Amino acid sequence: MTRTDGDTWDLASSVGATATSVAASRALASKGPDALIDDPYADALVKAVGLEAFVKVAEGQVHVPGDPILDRRRMSEQIAVRTRFFDDFFTDACAAGVRQAVILASGLDTRAYRLEWPSGTVVFEIDQPQVIEFKTRVLADAGATPAADRRTVAVDLRDDWAQALRDSGFDPQAPTAWIAEGLLVYLPPDAQDRLFDHITALSAPGSRLATEHMDTTALPENWAAELTERAKRVGSDIDLAALFYTGERTPAGVYLADHGWQVSTVSSTEAYSANGFAFPEDDLLRVFGDSGYLSATLTT
Repeated sequence: MTRTDGDTWDLASSVGATATSVAASRALASKGPDALIDDPYADALVKAVGLEAFVKVAEGQVHVPGDPILDRRRMSEQIAVRTRFFDDFFTDACAAGVRQAVILASGLDTRAYRLEWPSGTVVFEIDQPQVIEFKTRVLADAGATPAADRRTVAVDLRDDWAQALRDSGFDPQAPTAWIAEGLLVYLPPDAQDRLFDHITALSAPGSRLATEHMDTTALPENWAAELTERAKRVGSDIDLAALFYTGERTPAGVYLADHGWQVSTVSSTEAYSANGFAFPEDDLLRVFGDSGYLSATLTT
């Protein structure tokens, strides 16, 4: 389904289904004696959504032998690299004294429940109302309780989410740790810039931000279609090419550096190596070049 202005979704459709896909990978990587991460809630969330393809991923039933990224171990390593990066980002921010965190487009993110947050930490989760309601209800039914002061902000990021965040008790005078995980490609280029403008305006000096590092200007025109075809091999019917906003955009690192943030990046190859994994030898992954992960600190 092609994106439109003001479109909505649940966790079984459109952009919402991509959050379920990521949670399915986290569930897979959390299982077995050789588990690479520990997300005790992902499995229940994926099964509550009920999309068969992602339930099979979560249960380890999807395996493409010989594929450099679609066998079970490779899928687990990929999500482990990503999950550990953002987990460590929050852990490091808290160690530096930050006690306010914001998860943008939180989807089925469970960090408010599973990370060890210092006393007094407030974690804000922002997403569409039906997504927030679903996750909150399923985790409550499972007996899960947040490990921090979790405050949900049920608002579309295309609306006035900054005011909704303030109305939920956000303190713009306190340093904040922000993550935008798996979000930017689902925003039009101008909306990405506005997102960073709002984050900057709401951030006190010392605030931190983490997101993916991707220079889409260097990608071939068919990159989204190639990703869609790869996803179909594990049973997904999500048309990523219809969900991504392509076209020229300012790379996140460049935009942030121009607006007072000190930026550092780590390539996917470096991130895999830091976790003790070999980066997959795959033609599709090579087109992303030095894409990886970005962290930034507001210095002014």
